[in-house]
Amino acid sequence: MDRIPDIDPQETREWLDALDGVLEAEGPDRAHFLIEQLIDKARRSGAYLPFSANTAYINTIPVDKQVRIPGDQSIEHRIRSFTRWNAMAMVVRANKHSNVGGHIASYASAATLYDVGFNHFWHGMSDKHAGDLVFVQGHSSTGVYSRAFLLGRIDETQLDNFRQEVDGRGISSYPHPWLMPDFWQFPTVSMGLGPLMAIYQARFMKYLRDRGLADTDGRKVWCFCGDGEMDEPESMGAIGMASRESLDNLIFVVNCNLQRLDGPVRGNGKIIQELESDFRGAGWNVIKVIWGTHWDALLARDRKGILMRRMMECVDGEYQTFKSRDGAYVREYFFNTPELKALVADYSDNDIWNLNRGGHDPHKVYAAYHAAANHTGQPTVILAKTIKGYGMGVAGEAQNITHQQKKMNLDAVRRFRDRFGIPVPDDKLEDVPYVKFDEGSAELEYMRARRMELGGYLPARRRNADALTVPPLTAFERFLKSTDEREISTTMAFVQILQTLLRDKNLGRHIVPIVPDESRTFGMEGMFRQLGIYSAIGQLYKPQDADQLMYYREDKSGQVLQEGINEAGAMSSWISAATSYSSSNLPMIPFYIYYSMFGLQRVGDLAWLAGDMRARGFLLGGTAGRTTLNGEGLQHEDGHSHVLASTIPNCVSYDPTFAYEVVVIIRDGLRRMLQDQEDVYYYITLMNENYPHPAMPAGAEDGIVKGMYLLKDAGKAKGARVQLFGSGTILREVIAAAELLRDDFKINADIWSVTSFNELRRDGMSTDRWNLLHPTKPRKASYLERCLEGRAGPAITWNSINWLG
Repeated sequence: MDRIPDIDPQETREWLDALDGVLEAEGPDRAHFLIEQLIDKARRSGAYLPFSANTAYINTIPVDKQVRIPGDQSIEHRIRSFTRWNAMAMVVRANKHSNVGGHIASYASAATLYDVGFNHFWHGMSDKHAGDLVFVQGHSSTGVYSRAFLLGRIDETQLDNFRQEVDGRGISSYPHPWLMPDFWQFPTVSMGLGPLMAIYQARFMKYLRDRGLADTDGRKVWCFCGDGEMDEPESMGAIGMASRESLDNLIFVVNCNLQRLDGPVRGNGKIIQELESDFRGAGWNVIKVIWGTHWDALLARDRKGILMRRMMECVDGEYQTFKSRDGAYVREYFFNTPELKALVADYSDNDIWNLNRGGHDPHKVYAAYHAAANHTGQPTVILAKTIKGYGMGVAGEAQNITHQQKKMNLDAVRRFRDRFGIPVPDDKLEDVPYVKFDEGSAELEYMRARRMELGGYLPARRRNADALTVPPLTAFERFLKSTDEREISTTMAFVQILQTLLRDKNLGRHIVPIVPDESRTFGMEGMFRQLGIYSAIGQLYKPQDADQLMYYREDKSGQVLQEGINEAGAMSSWISAATSYSSSNLPMIPFYIYYSMFGLQRVGDLAWLAGDMRARGFLLGGTAGRTTLNGEGLQHEDGHSHVLASTIPNCVSYDPTFAYEVVVIIRDGLRRMLQDQEDVYYYITLMNENYPHPAMPAGAEDGIVKGMYLLKDAGKAKGARVQLFGSGTILREVIAAAELLRDDFKINADIWSVTSFNELRRDGMSTDRWNLLHPTKPRKASYLERCLEGRAGPAITWNSINWLG
């Protein structure tokens, strides 16, 4: 916005003097109140006052309000330096003999941000504290490994097998709970998913508290992300929900190093100001950490505000260039007026070069973290300005190529060593050796003491929680019987099964029904009144349908998560619940039902992430197959969700036709996930067609789970014979086809209900692999081969996918 000319400087001075008097006598809170009253009065009087959610391009926390960092800062600096070195060394060493890649620059910019958190804020899981949840930015994993190495949690062999996980002696490229199930909690390198998941994790912790299931007060969710990552729609898409739900247990730390993979994030603008406006406008508490301690004296000298104006007018592309040059360049081009040059006249070029950014200053970072951790009523975002590739010098500091740097020449390694005081002699530099603190050293004892005081090491992941007792199949007896002439859909059967589970004294309170604004479509509106829809503030209004039996009831202890038209948010809630056994030591059973057409294709990245994260729960794809919803047509016809599900190794998918199949599958999933604590989750497609359902054939249970069973045997009739396979909606047409073959063509047909083509395929592939690797052993037969052994005739397969495809 253009600056408005001051037409009466004397009057302006009087107003400013009055404000100074209020600040001095009554403090900033009173000053803020008066200013807001003036603005409100002006607007009510008809004045047009454009709103801006931005503040000056300086630190949010003034020096006199800055909380002092505890601990020994000389020791912490040395720890941080060793961590930086090892993080660099593992990537450089790995790429001397391979092309596995890796990243040096991201952690180099974020080291202080992580170090302050590890030393002073993040609680581990202990008897006194259930633990904070820390979403580590994927590209910074090297620094977390380096710290774990210094603490003796991982060894040198593992560092040397960075990104080479074969045989269990390596460490994964990024945070992957599937590959490192005792270490990483959250997969985050698919950028944008970390911020989205963190928001819903924070909300789910409030949900557990409000339902009286767990004491989550005092636990925080810390999410680290890069400024470039904030361009992902998922990163920003739910920030309004976070403030609406008053998630004061949520803290974002955005590492604003001003660069993404190819160049500046906002070369022609200011990403920190842009993000401040976005988050502040969405209702977040925003803390900017832009300038380090060395700027404090200069800003105190700046009586006319010329330095702050210069800070604001420089765009990020210029700030990047300044840090790729030297002090003389900064003096000439940043302090570019006689007044600004006079401000630093007594500064040497080296002094100017040492004017540090806030994200590299532990004093500024600690003050921001302390303010964020103690803020109530709002989520907080910390915008910390750093330098990408900090410490890499000519090898990549503040250069466009720095994100892709995997190697450093000997001179660059030497400069890095000297800059951070690493005890590696010249004759060893070529090897880029790892460094450690001696047992009993002050640094190692300090690191351990800080973590023990905070409850234990991080990252750390809990593999299991207490097992839950799953009811026997007989508890669902009515679903195993024929419906006779009564016609129902498998969706209706599922809802009734869910209601049965909700009444179970062992499982009921652990169930989390999740719907994205489609409860009435799936016949679940009865749960509104019965269970209540979770709302952090309850229900402040009388619902329009209050006189109805199934009215829309919101409740602070509500059990249903109604996420609105928001598949990504609903999936994130599902993941939070499906991993609660690990993150909160409390097994929960989420059932997320949605249109199958808008399911895995819409949130495929999150579905894969759920597998990586070892989620346990149920996804229900409603109105699957050939929909009969009036007017919906092709846009709702799902012919591919099971193909997508097949790409996720621990997603167990089924396409059942009858109610008894649905209940057998759900009960088996409960057994595997809650009793046996297997790291799998289930995807089940449900139909909306209504038809009679037969009783479960004797002995069918095992086949339903394995993927197929004989639904109807043509018996010993003579003549031609065929094996017919069908799943989901098409199975009823297969049954009709068998009758047609028998009556019109005198061909006998055995009918097989295939509940899961995917499980049959996996079993076949597993059997083939075993036979390939054991050529001298007797050949094994797949489950499908065993089922068809001795049965005559060709096999003809129909399923929803082929039928529609």
